[in-house]
Amino acid sequence: MTTDFSTSPFSGEQQERLSHLLAELRTDQIYWLAGYLSAYCANPQQQAPITKSPDQAVAKPALTVLFGSQTGNAEAIAEQLAAQANDQGIVAKVVDLADYKPKQIKQEQWLALVTSTHGEGEPPDNTLDFHEYMMGKKAPKLDALKYSVLSLGDSSYEFFCETGKQFDQRFSELGGTALTERVDCDVDYEELAEAWISKLLSTISEQSGSSAPTVSGVTSPAASAGESVYSRKNPFEATVLTNQLLSGRDSSKEVRHIEFSLEDSGLRYKPGDALAVCPENPPELVSEVIDVLGFDAKDLIDLAGDQHSIGDALTHHREITLLTPPLLKQWAELAENDELRALVSDSAELRNWSEGRDLLDLIRQWPAKGLTPQQLVESLRKLPPRLYSISSSQAAEEDEVHITVAAVRYNSHGRDRVGVASTWLADRLKEGAQVPVYIDSNKNFALPDNDETPVIMIGPGTGIAPFRAFMQEREERDANGDNWLVFGDRNFRSDFLYQAEWLKWRESGLLTRLDVAFSRDEQEKRYVQHCLAEQGAEVWAWLNRGAALYVCGDADKMAPDVHQALLGIVSEHGNMTAEQAEDFLRQMNRDKRYQRDVY
Repeated sequence: MTTDFSTSPFSGEQQERLSHLLAELRTDQIYWLAGYLSAYCANPQQQAPITKSPDQAVAKPALTVLFGSQTGNAEAIAEQLAAQANDQGIVAKVVDLADYKPKQIKQEQWLALVTSTHGEGEPPDNTLDFHEYMMGKKAPKLDALKYSVLSLGDSSYEFFCETGKQFDQRFSELGGTALTERVDCDVDYEELAEAWISKLLSTISEQSGSSAPTVSGVTSPAASAGESVYSRKNPFEATVLTNQLLSGRDSSKEVRHIEFSLEDSGLRYKPGDALAVCPENPPELVSEVIDVLGFDAKDLIDLAGDQHSIGDALTHHREITLLTPPLLKQWAELAENDELRALVSDSAELRNWSEGRDLLDLIRQWPAKGLTPQQLVESLRKLPPRLYSISSSQAAEEDEVHITVAAVRYNSHGRDRVGVASTWLADRLKEGAQVPVYIDSNKNFALPDNDETPVIMIGPGTGIAPFRAFMQEREERDANGDNWLVFGDRNFRSDFLYQAEWLKWRESGLLTRLDVAFSRDEQEKRYVQHCLAEQGAEVWAWLNRGAALYVCGDADKMAPDVHQALLGIVSEHGNMTAEQAEDFLRQMNRDKRYQRDVY
């Protein structure tokens, strides 16, 4: 390590002694010294002199906390772990896996990994290099490593928490020792994460022999004076200001623009963040479930020590529109049904049967005799919030937040179905209604700090939402970097979302380029990836100028198709092999120049 003393207040002799000391210290000793100096600066009069060298005293364990995160939840847990570790005398640092040098893993002694799983079992974008290294032949022996893994996922997906499972298995194969069993969290992760943190820190303290209290002055970060009290655990009741149809009357889709007031909430957001909405289940479905089971909607049940009616529990607190493998496994035992047990044992068949079905389908096909309201509630997972990309800039809209919502309505297995949050927002929330919300920050989808950086935005359908926020923000900041939007949908006349605003920005010069693809207006369907391929030379020119590239929307087809188009552009116009083109885009991802918000 080279230290720059050009602006140092130290004398030449002091600089030389300090350099020699730092060169001799182990990683855990440097962490200890950092904590000691932080405490000393906080309370210099209260610090006792160091009477023992670090080798004579019990060294504080140095914990590295790595996180792999697509939206920010894993990062928040990693920060929470590090704060509590420091409070307990364990010197901890948090590292984004995008910034972590994979070879450093062989130097680690105490390690915690918090990672989400993206899409159908894929690692988050910021873990790609580390994942590739650890799963490859160059991964080192980890006999000295003591580790623990917390996985975040969604049990409705086939490969639930797959990334965390892979890392846990690989660390073990390479000789690492698990400090605690891996914990796999569903969409409701807070309690499991808190229990994992508590057990992990207790285990580290026991195994390291470090039971000393934290150094005075080294504490977890306190909330800033202006920080909002509203969060996932305590959502804000936001008032609906506007709920208007955005798509045209002839559209085959229903897209709505909804505005909420955040006045007096203290909530702050940035372009790229999401608004988390805490929805209600469809009342008709709740009533049918209760009727089929023969319950009374007023029957009381216990939820975490509080009394609720079964009607209220199914409306506000439990997932009933989505069937997950854990629920189906529990139901097979409650129903004592061999047919369902056989289905549960075949993951592919189970996934096929579950697609497009809900709790009502399940209880009708396989009734559970003698089922009580309490048993039903305990078999269901919590109703998770729904996240919507914010389509406004707070710099422009101040105490408001806007979202763009496509109402989900379809028929499946002989019944009409609806999306939980989208139709609740579209049909039942008139102006003046109140909705529990909070801000879900996304550090991995943010505008460049440099306002001169060119930006390419690719967002078909409601994927256009965050780019409206981007443009409002750049307009407010008088950013002079070029902006290029590539948008696609079904029909020009009815589905060009926020058309007037985009045309206004193009006329003013804020929007430098606008390319569109409307798949149903032409005989041969044309999508955003076709726009990119047609303008490949220009895309390459923008990338060479340092442009940041953003993709928002469907993860299953659109995002992979766009990625393939980009690979083709880089390969052709950059004169690269396919492997070199992939490396080029990977480096853009590392540099935060290729960011995706896909779902």
